[in-house]
Amino acid sequence: MVTKLRIVGAGLALAGLGFLGAAGFAYSEVAAGQDSLQSFSEAQGVELSYNEDGQLVDRGSVEGAEAILDRLENEWGYKVVESELDPNDPLVNTGTEYMYQMATVGTHILTGTQTVTVTETTEYLGETYEPGTYEVPVGEQYWADFEYGNEIAMQVRAQAWTGVAHGLFGELGVGSVTASTLKLGLGIVGLIGGLGLLFLALGVAAFWIAGDVAKRDAARAAVKVDDRELAIV
Repeated sequence: MVTKLRIVGAGLALAGLGFLGAAGFAYSEVAAGQDSLQSFSEAQGVELSYNEDGQLVDRGSVEGAEAILDRLENEWGYKVVESELDPNDPLVNTGTEYMYQMATVGTHILTGTQTVTVTETTEYLGETYEPGTYEVPVGEQYWADFEYGNEIAMQVRAQAWTGVAHGLFGELGVGSVTASTLKLGLGIVGLIGGLGLLFLALGVAAFWIAGDVAKRDAARAAVKVDDRELAIV
């Protein structure tokens, strides 16, 4: 029994050490990814704006920033982590900051206006435009929302949703996913490390129990010897 317990304990301890080794390796990989993302963020040098009270602002407006956060949370369904919006660390290098920056770009496009030239009477967003040059709203329209073939709509879409805009969305999206993946990686590291500690503790406990069993068996053996000696006498 004692031998079996010690074998089980040794197996559990070795498994625990294996898990701890795997956790250490996984952490080194996650840390390398975090360092790379940080370097990438620093190279870009994009920072969010905060006022003197530590409130997030957009073009100097707290209301503007709140509207962007509202779009991010309610329209795009992103779970904002408030702790990642730190006025003491305005560099865009967390998942929430990347997504906020994406929502900022999107909001400026969607609520902006574009200058178009109308060559024939055209209806756009419920208004009729005669030939001439106008400043018309994007009207909260994403790329696929514009009326195909409409002279004004096609000009507005081309000017609002440029290759640069699509590129920024793609780049910021990659940053957000990378940051979220690294956070998930840390959680997995913690899980693996916790399993390692658990198996190691169980292995030590098995050895401890084996020691108690050995002492108990030795005590029983001693009692039996004494009983035999008394019987002989």
